[in-house]
Amino acid sequence: MHDNDVPSTYPAAPRFNCDVFLSFNGKDTSRSLIKHLCDSLTEHGVRFVLEDIGISDGGEIDLSLREAIEDSAASIVIISPSYANSCCRLEALSRICELRRRVLPVFHRVNPSHVRRQEGPFEDDFRNYLERFGEDKVSKWRRAMKKVGGLSGFVIDNSRWRQYLEEWHFAIV
Repeated sequence: MHDNDVPSTYPAAPRFNCDVFLSFNGKDTSRSLIKHLCDSLTEHGVRFVLEDIGISDGGEIDLSLREAIEDSAASIVIISPSYANSCCRLEALSRICELRRRVLPVFHRVNPSHVRRQEGPFEDDFRNYLERFGEDKVSKWRRAMKKVGGLSGFVIDNSRWRQYLEEWHFAIV
């Protein structure tokens, strides 16, 4: 092929069934926040799937959840004080990070530096996981938390999240 020759076809861009995978802990994330976020995504034609479906606490994510993560172009991860209290949620976060797709972190009532270092509300969970699962698995989860904690995102409390909904849409698209 010469320099001036251009191939007539290019590999197709990957097609995803879902635009956004939404990861959060429903127990300490405002239902109003999740509802308004979902409404805003729907209003803008963004196809999404919620993580709260299919979470167990056996240390592995089920096949339908893994497929939802892998079939999403991006993720919004809402990290709240009890986000890390599910090893399956951490396993899902690890998979999100492994795929190297766009991730928008929302730090809901947590300090991003605590997420990066698994301190504050995350310390006890990680200490318990270390005893339960061992260093290899817990290191993988720590790397995912460190990575997401180091990404540019939004730091919000219960009262200010509404002002960010529009920005979240544009940040993820």
